[in-house]
Amino acid sequence: MTFCLGITVEDGLVGIADTRITSGNELTTAQKVTTYQNGNGAFFLMTSGLRSVRDKTLTYFDEVLETCPTPFDKLYKAVNAFAGELRRVAAEDKPFLTESGLHFNLHALIGGQLYGDAVHKLYLVYPEGNWVEISHGTPYHIIGEGGYGKPVLDRTLKYSDPLRMALKVGCLAFDSTRISASDVDFPIDVVLYHKGCLDLAQHRYEKEDLADISAWWQEHLRGLVHDLPSEWIDNVASKLTKVSDRPACRPAPAK
Repeated sequence: MTFCLGITVEDGLVGIADTRITSGNELTTAQKVTTYQNGNGAFFLMTSGLRSVRDKTLTYFDEVLETCPTPFDKLYKAVNAFAGELRRVAAEDKPFLTESGLHFNLHALIGGQLYGDAVHKLYLVYPEGNWVEISHGTPYHIIGEGGYGKPVLDRTLKYSDPLRMALKVGCLAFDSTRISASDVDFPIDVVLYHKGCLDLAQHRYEKEDLADISAWWQEHLRGLVHDLPSEWIDNVASKLTKVSDRPACRPAPAK
């Protein structure tokens, strides 16, 4: 499984991707985020799904970017180009994958800003090649294992949050997923984009790099649960019969 998270806030974009690859009983590490930047802007691309589909689609997409006579001026045009190559791979490989019992599957998150975009954008691309833009109402999307990190994001993340806050929340969402899903783990690749800069910052974190914040979060979460007001529990606790008030249990008569 995979954990790839894209966040869009007013200040910019955050991309977080784990690196664990599972194939049967084998566990390997491979990068799941690719960055593209030149003088015309910058964007990142993260994928979840069959690795063979990803690699072939990216190879075709890179060729499109290299041979395109005019660089794309808006990000949606790059997204359309990626979607076109994904459909091309589907036409070539989907029948053979299906025949082998494999499901053609590749989701992608593409975020960034090109020189013709008024603001930064974040898109989700489906295996069929259609796409949606991630909106301000729910300013994030996870592809891969999304169930464990979603509650943290839903409870804490807002579009108006600064970029540092978005990164903190994103890392906590990953940590929650890592704890509960055995096929998601370190290292993680983090990509940051600040609005209007047309450039990306990328960094890889190993497990030991974030061990302190993981322990801090665990301890404070337990402390907050301990400090949670408990008067409401009295309603049900009062219905429990004290052990000392219970009648003594007598053994059943022998038959």
